Amino acid sequence: MRKISIVGAGRVGETAAQILAEEEYCREIALLDVREDVPEGIALDILQTAPFFEFDCAVQGSNDPRILKDSDLVIVTAGFPRKPGMSRADVLESNVRIIDEVTDHILAHAPNAMVLIVSNPVDALTYRVTQRTGWDRSRVFGQAGVLDASRMASFIAQETGFSALDITTMVLGGHGDTMVPVPRFCTINGVPISYFLTEERIDAINERTRKGGAEILALRKNSSAYDAPGAAVAAMVDAIVNNRRRLLPCVALLEGEYGEADIAMGVPCVLGEKGVESVVELDLNARERADFERSATAVRKEIEQLRSLS
Repeated sequence: MRKISIVGAGRVGETAAQILAEEEYCREIALLDVREDVPEGIALDILQTAPFFEFDCAVQGSNDPRILKDSDLVIVTAGFPRKPGMSRADVLESNVRIIDEVTDHILAHAPNAMVLIVSNPVDALTYRVTQRTGWDRSRVFGQAGVLDASRMASFIAQETGFSALDITTMVLGGHGDTMVPVPRFCTINGVPISYFLTEERIDAINERTRKGGAEILALRKNSSAYDAPGAAVAAMVDAIVNNRRRLLPCVALLEGEYGEADIAMGVPCVLGEKGVESVVELDLNARERADFERSATAVRKEIEQLRSLS
């Protein structure tokens, strides 16, 4: 991949850009932000780490959307962050206007790019971008489940004392309080977590996963999480750039899978060089199905709110 652009040079965007540069996932990274001089300063700061981390990709920043020209992938982190006590849906009205403007810039300057949405509420905004562009769902997808699954894995590692490297987790549904951790598909080096944890402890981990972002926000007080979200973005970029065809939970437009259509939410996807290659439909049990449907209902409410803002 030659060029990756990040729209929104806030903490998540900056963290993602630093990791992408260190890993040399592309030859050029472009940062776009509305704040005067800020993206240029961040780009320069990242560039000056090159001798330490031994990378030589170009990093530049601008307030001019023409910097998106010829991007292979555009990562959108722009938007107002939530404050303590706010849900992700609470920032929908302010962020949809930003996303619409960003989408128009992408259409004008990077019409052949893939788009990775990180801005919240990510499910509704991913849906918005797919509708506004008219592009195939393979090209427009969101980051949520990769982050949520990582949080769940870290909690399991803390609870059991096992290495996080051996823990595989799956989180479906909307990126919010109705997300659906699926312990039945979570393992420690292939062994189901139920072998090591009681149902009560698993339920506690599920609930902590749902509140994972809010927990960090409450502790930091003046900032949402950005290290783990930036790393989650980088994991998805790695799968795309290296055509790994990884099975990752991504926000994707559903076309009948899981009995849902005309909605974007977190589901297992095969992620490779062409973006979302396919959606994998898991055989959910009755409880998991009910939780997924409840999450879909919450996402649909956000989408209906979107439509009322059009």
